Amino acid sequence: MKTLTKELQETITPDLAIQLLMDGNKRFIDNLKVNRNLLQQANETSDGQHPFAVILSCIDSRTSAEIIFDQGLGDIFSIRIAGNIINDDVLGSMEFACKIAGSKIIVVLGHSNCGAIKGACDHAEMGNLTQLLAKIQPAIDAEKTVIDERNSSNTDFVDKVTQINVKGAIKKITQDSAILSAMVDKNELQIIGGVHNLQTGQVIFDL
Repeated sequence: MKTLTKELQETITPDLAIQLLMDGNKRFIDNLKVNRNLLQQANETSDGQHPFAVILSCIDSRTSAEIIFDQGLGDIFSIRIAGNIINDDVLGSMEFACKIAGSKIIVVLGHSNCGAIKGACDHAEMGNLTQLLAKIQPAIDAEKTVIDERNSSNTDFVDKVTQINVKGAIKKITQDSAILSAMVDKNELQIIGGVHNLQTGQVIFDL
């Protein structure tokens, strides 16, 4: 597998970037990982990197974007924070990745059985985690279809909040970053959401 160069990155459109991730996820599910020389890729990217995508995912140990999308060194920017929430530091990282480094898509990636989502559903409070989980509260408030058992014991409720949280993050990106919003308007960038099923390994994109 070739190391991604600036020339190769420039040939990748947002639509192709999505397809590359979808193809990689299928390889992951089928256990057909591409054979890569990671040490060679480390050497070839030591003077610069040209990732084609930015993945915002949770810190969950089972959701490593490089693994579930079968990507190598230099292929993607990986931003990880509990509950895949948006804050100023995450937005700044995305702006660098897309405007300066040339990435073509941003994927906000939630996952099933997310501990941060479940903690927010249970209104957990603990130190600095309290402020982080508060950023998920709007997704909980926006979920109106579940009336009873609006807590972590209700898998259906947790799944619905997870999906709403992803969509809310996408909206917040374009609302709070004029740079990224302008790139979307110029068709230089796409921002999409997805949910990773921990049991099957499949990522379902909301295209």
